[in-house]
Amino acid sequence: MHLTSDTSSNGLRERLFVLGDIPGAIWVPDGPAKDLPLVLLGHGGGQHKKSPGLVARARRYVTTCGFAVAAIDAPGHGDRPRAEQNSDLAAQAISEWRDILDAVQKLDWVDADGPVGYWGVSMGTALGLPFVATEPRIKAAIFGLVGRQALADAAARITIPVEFLLQWDDELVPRESGLALFDAFASREKTLHANPGGHADVPLFEVDSSERFFTRHLLAALP
Repeated sequence: MHLTSDTSSNGLRERLFVLGDIPGAIWVPDGPAKDLPLVLLGHGGGQHKKSPGLVARARRYVTTCGFAVAAIDAPGHGDRPRAEQNSDLAAQAISEWRDILDAVQKLDWVDADGPVGYWGVSMGTALGLPFVATEPRIKAAIFGLVGRQALADAAARITIPVEFLLQWDDELVPRESGLALFDAFASREKTLHANPGGHADVPLFEVDSSERFFTRHLLAALP
């Protein structure tokens, strides 16, 4: 992992890095930080690791919850070549997220043996859900804004706590398909958050809910 920048602002320290050809960012508290629980963020389609909403979420998780947070540019997004193509982006994402997790857990700021959370909706779910299904270090995840399609088999392998976001009037994802994917998770603890509105109308209070969710499942898991 090669660090390319290190900046601080209003209590948040941001380090940009490149691992192989994968650009990423990690956020931690500005000041002494060591052995923090980690949350991975998967951005949506057309976005990137430093999209304003993603950085704002990272800031909340760092300054309010005391987490380390990491994100990467998905193939064809952010600082990656726009012409990049892959016949199986989910398989590529599994490999890339695993490499990133291996590298980030070696940093002093991150608890190498601690619990890890994953947040990603829309494309963040489409690429992140198969990764979470294969990664035992992930102990809690928030998904949503996608349908059953090809994800049901992976969802059936997930048994960790899950929070799932569904927009009742989503113009991109049929309601029945989103409900079917929620039903496919094998988790004993899974919660459906259904809100009115279209695909991009997720209420801001869902950020508050995600903070409580990750605090409950990541901090409570620490010795």
